Amino acid sequence: MSDLPNFKFDLEHAQGWSGAAGSARQHTVNEFPVSTSFAAVSMRLQPGALRELHWHAIAAEWAYVISGSCRVTVIAPSGNAEISDFGPGDVWYFPKGHGHSIQGLGPDECHFLLVFDDGRFSEFGTFSITDWMARTPPDVLAQNLSLPADAIAKLPKEEVYIVQGEVPPTAAPASMNANLEPSQLNHKFRLGAAPLMSFAGGTERLVSQQQFPISSTITGVLLTLKPGGLRELHWHPNADEWQYYIKGRSEIGVFGANGKYRQDEFGPGQVAFINRGFGHYIRQIGNEETQILVAFNSPDYQEISISSWLASNPPQLLADNFGIDLGAIEKMPHAGRFIVGAA
Repeated sequence: MSDLPNFKFDLEHAQGWSGAAGSARQHTVNEFPVSTSFAAVSMRLQPGALRELHWHAIAAEWAYVISGSCRVTVIAPSGNAEISDFGPGDVWYFPKGHGHSIQGLGPDECHFLLVFDDGRFSEFGTFSITDWMARTPPDVLAQNLSLPADAIAKLPKEEVYIVQGEVPPTAAPASMNANLEPSQLNHKFRLGAAPLMSFAGGTERLVSQQQFPISSTITGVLLTLKPGGLRELHWHPNADEWQYYIKGRSEIGVFGANGKYRQDEFGPGQVAFINRGFGHYIRQIGNEETQILVAFNSPDYQEISISSWLASNPPQLLADNFGIDLGAIEKMPHAGRFIVGAA
């Protein structure tokens, strides 16, 4: 029995868009009501497939590449632009309103996660360039783009969303504007190559605004739990937590105060959402290590673990609080443990 709402969603089996060039499956707050601060998309692009030029009006985009490689273009309001290639473990961040595109480089499919900092955001409410042009008077387009009427007539009559294109060359080609200033805001961070923090039960790599200055609304973590590993009981004072399971399985228990509690199991392709301040743990289950991509809706990472909290108190106070003797209290951890090894 539980008074907490469902905090589990199967992203890889969600409805979405699918075509020969790629696919996109999403959740918003409509499909996953508890996730008020995050929406997410699992997208796949075939070699040469292009997620067309577009922008997002109400949310910033934070992405993580799971497999394959892609090339991204982005323009900022300043007019500065950037073209970058991304591979497994790489992250990008586009502030809301920055125009961008994504193209698969091959030789294999590229699979990446898009995380948006507003649960109301829908991937299918994106501002796409072909959708805009299809609804603009042809004479206005002709005047704006310096194209003849016959060229305007050949433009798409509706949003193409993901379109099959030529596989890009290995080296990024130059932009049409030879005088374009390079971006002063690097949109790329190599999370997979970030410093590795090792603990008895697993590892963590972290990227906050401190390491990735442009990422002003989202902090990301790549968490690996060894068999039997436990991400100890803790909470985050400043952020909601969104998780995507890349591989392996885990059990999560969430405490919501006043006797409210819920527990569930998660596996590949599934998403968990934990409200700000709610106490929780993550325990690895099964024989395969578990890898989880975690996002927080804050540029600053904060957490308080149960072991570091207890260790900051006098032993007698703890004995009084729990009604057990000092000998048992002394056996408790004397510092935070973060990821505990198998029992």
